[in-house]
Amino acid sequence: MARAKEHINLVFIGHVDHGKSTTVGRLLFDTGNVDEQAMRKLKEKAEQLGKKGFEFAFVMDQLKEEQERGVTIDLAHKRFDTDKYYFTIIDAPGHKDFIKNMITGASQADCAVIVVAANDGVNAQTIEHLRLSKIFGVGQLLVAINKMDISGVDYKESRFKEVVEEVKKHAAQAGWKVDTLRFIPTASLLGENITKKPTKMPWWTGDTLLEAINKFSAPQKPVNLPLRLPLQDVYNITGIGVVPVGRVETGVMKVGDKVIIVPGREGKGISGEVKTIEMHHEQIQEAEPGDNVGFNVRGVAKKDIARGDVLGHLDKQPTVATEFTAQLVILNHPSVVTVGYTPVFHIHTAQVACRIEQIIKKINPATGVEITENKEILRNGEAAVVKIKPMQPVVIEKNSEIPQMSRFAVRDSGMTVAAGMCMDTVKKPM
Repeated sequence: MARAKEHINLVFIGHVDHGKSTTVGRLLFDTGNVDEQAMRKLKEKAEQLGKKGFEFAFVMDQLKEEQERGVTIDLAHKRFDTDKYYFTIIDAPGHKDFIKNMITGASQADCAVIVVAANDGVNAQTIEHLRLSKIFGVGQLLVAINKMDISGVDYKESRFKEVVEEVKKHAAQAGWKVDTLRFIPTASLLGENITKKPTKMPWWTGDTLLEAINKFSAPQKPVNLPLRLPLQDVYNITGIGVVPVGRVETGVMKVGDKVIIVPGREGKGISGEVKTIEMHHEQIQEAEPGDNVGFNVRGVAKKDIARGDVLGHLDKQPTVATEFTAQLVILNHPSVVTVGYTPVFHIHTAQVACRIEQIIKKINPATGVEITENKEILRNGEAAVVKIKPMQPVVIEKNSEIPQMSRFAVRDSGMTVAAGMCMDTVKKPM
C-alpha cells in the first residue's frame, strides 16, 4: 500500500490568553478546513456569550464550559492538510495537559508553534513552555509574535523586534539553539499573516504562518533504533488466534522476525515468531514507526501477555527495569512530593504504581541550576533527578538510547501531577 503524505504532530503552546486557540482556528478557517456556516454559528455564539472575538478560538474549544469561560481546558486534536504534509494539530491548554500529551506516544509533538503576544512579551508560561518543550524532545520551534494589531503595538516593526530579542534570550536559557528558531508576526483575530501576506505590515516580507509550518521538516522515523512496540490490547480472533495490537514506536517489525514480549505474565517474557502483520485491514510484510498494527506471533497465548507489555527482537530485548533514575518535573500536585510517594506512572501503554525512593538532586527548571536547600520536598514547578522503584517490573528505556520509550506522565486522583524522562535503569535479571 502506498504511504500518504508525511505526517507531523504539531502543537500550539504559549502563555494563557496570548492567542493560541484563535491562531489555530483562524488557520483552519482560512485554509477551508472549517466552513463559513460553522464559523457564522460560532461567531453568533461568541457574541451571545459576551465573548466577541472568541469565534476562532471556539473552533478548537468545543466544550461548552470552555466557551463560557473563554479558556482551553481539554486537549483538542484536528487533522489539517497542506499541499506538503498532513498535520495533527494539538491545541494545548496550560502546561498540564500539554505535557501529558507530549508524553503519551500518539501525540508526541515533533514541532511546536509558540504564540507570544506582542503587547505582553514573554510571560511565566512562555518560559516554562520553552523549557518543557525542550526537555520533552520537541525538535523544531516556530515563534508567532501575535496580537500585532493591539493598541500600543499598532503593527510596529520595532515592537516585533523587541519581543523577538526577548524570546531569544529565554529560549537560549532553556537550551534552544537560537539560530534554529524562526519568528513571524501575526494578528490572528484579523487573519493578518496567517495564510495571506499582511496588508497592515508592509515591512514584513517573510513567511505567513501557513508557509512557515510548511517549512518544518518531517521527523526522521527512528527505523534504525531497536524494535519497540508497546501493546495496547490483546484479542482472540477466530481462525487467526491471539492478535496483539499496538503502535510501533521504534525499529521495524517484519513477518518471520523472532521476537519477545516482556515482562509478560510470569515476568520472564514470551518469545515466538511473527506470522502475520495487519494494518487498516490489509496484510503487510513490515511495520515501521507510527504504524498501528495487529499481528500474530506463533507460540503466544492470550493469558501470557497484556497491555503495557512491550515487543522487541529476541536479540535486542526491551529493558525491563526493577528501578530507574529519572528527571522529573512537578506540574500540578495539591501539596508536596516527598520520598515514599507512590502514584501511578503512565509509561507508553503501561500504568504502574511506582515509589519515589530518593531525591538525588533538585534543579531550577528555568535555569537547570542545582538547588541545595529544602531538597527533600518537591513543589509545583520544581524539577529533580529522582530514583524510582516500580511496584512491578516495567519496560522503560534510557533517554540517551531510545528517547521514544523514556518519557512518562505521573497521575494521581485524575490529574497529571508530574512528568519526566528516564536517564538510567537497573535491569531485571532475566
